[in-house]
Amino acid sequence: METNFNVRIAEALRKKMERKDNFRAGGYFTIEHIRDGKVIHTEDTPNIVVDEGLTYILDVALSNATQNANHYIGIFKNNYPPVAGDVAATFAGAGVANEISTEVDETTRPAWTEAGVTSKTITNSASPAAFTANTTVSVYGAFLISNNTMGGTSGKLIAASKFSAVRNLVSTDVLNVTYTLTIADA
Repeated sequence: METNFNVRIAEALRKKMERKDNFRAGGYFTIEHIRDGKVIHTEDTPNIVVDEGLTYILDVALSNATQNANHYIGIFKNNYPPVAGDVAATFAGAGVANEISTEVDETTRPAWTEAGVTSKTITNSASPAAFTANTTVSVYGAFLISNNTMGGTSGKLIAASKFSAVRNLVSTDVLNVTYTLTIADA
């Protein structure tokens, strides 16, 4: 049995449905796990550019807001999938992600040293953020933030990602973290 329906769509709704707005801001974290001088795992994981990060990017680019001169990479130990509503105040530190701070040699978050924008993309691939474990620790993800204080909850959370699988670091393991952001109308 074949049934046909005639559906009438309001003109305004039809126009919205036909629009081709494909503006996207997104990126990925690349991790490189090194043990005894050898790379034992490499992975690219997509991220979420959180609402706080999107607002910050728009404020700085189009609304004359003050730009933070530097940005930093952090890693976290909770099995937590970042969501759009995450903010620095409740994400890092002992927040929902539970930042790794005492389990690594670094005393501040490593700088995200970007090399400028190329083809609508910005990255720190020439200078990855490095974390050296000083004990056994499970790393579930990484984030980009505007504050360098390990465990700090001020500043702006820009992006975060949960890795596809936990990375179990042992003392002296190194985790190199690169973040790449692309903003495009694709």
